[in-house]
Amino acid sequence: MRELVVLSGKGGTGKTTVCGNLAVLASSKVMADCDVDAANLYLLLDPVLKSSSPFYGLKKATINREKCLGCNLCLHLCRYDAIGPGFVVDPVLCEGCTVCYHACPCGAVEMIEHVAGHLFLSDTRYGPLVHARLGIAEDNSGKLVAAVRKEARRLAEEGTKELIITDGPPGIGCPAISCLSGADLVLVVAEPTFSGRHDLERVLELAKHFGCRAAVCINKWDLEPENTRALESLCNRYSVPVVGYLPYDESVMEAVKGGRPVIQECSGPMEEGILALWDELKALLELR
Repeated sequence: MRELVVLSGKGGTGKTTVCGNLAVLASSKVMADCDVDAANLYLLLDPVLKSSSPFYGLKKATINREKCLGCNLCLHLCRYDAIGPGFVVDPVLCEGCTVCYHACPCGAVEMIEHVAGHLFLSDTRYGPLVHARLGIAEDNSGKLVAAVRKEARRLAEEGTKELIITDGPPGIGCPAISCLSGADLVLVVAEPTFSGRHDLERVLELAKHFGCRAAVCINKWDLEPENTRALESLCNRYSVPVVGYLPYDESVMEAVKGGRPVIQECSGPMEEGILALWDELKALLELR
């Protein structure tokens, strides 16, 4: 079993669009959407929800008024201003740091379980999809990413699938780092712009730091051929192969608006580019 993680230096580079195409082309796979802060792979795959389970983040404080002495110690110690009038804790502001819990002289503060998001298991016409949604203003997205990947790996092992396609989060923060452990290949989707070069370099540095094998797909390469050559030069410096060149094609927008993978709508250079990308990835991952 292999895991392909698709990352990008920022949102909007075409990472999820590429994953949707790979989901159509790969025959034996499980899909995992690890962009838990803004999951959208499901928009292209038309899933049918099978199950949903809560994801628990850090515990939140609550104050038992019957035990509370009204000494105001918790008010003075809370650095997040989460405790309001009447010693009511605002769960949005509370960070679960437990300072009030340990400082309360009468044991009036209790730490209670808090649902920070949900983990979903769905069926699609292309295979099983594991995805999640983190609640508004919630933290621990890295842990939810780990939970999505764990469930996807369980499904792949049970179904003897040969590939996990992971749509990772944009950027190089904690959620992206959580996607890298144990990955067989990181595909970085980049744009031929000045800022795109900087974004690509950041992700390549991240993959290098964690010892992950990487490859690059340049999306809309024909819009700025000079910047495309700059991306190729950067990849050469990191000894990372460019395995895909996808042209600008307005059929992409029409397909996405219709909630369909692009490979089902396009023809010509775009179709050839997607198929060539998949052939390169199969070779790197040693898939049948």
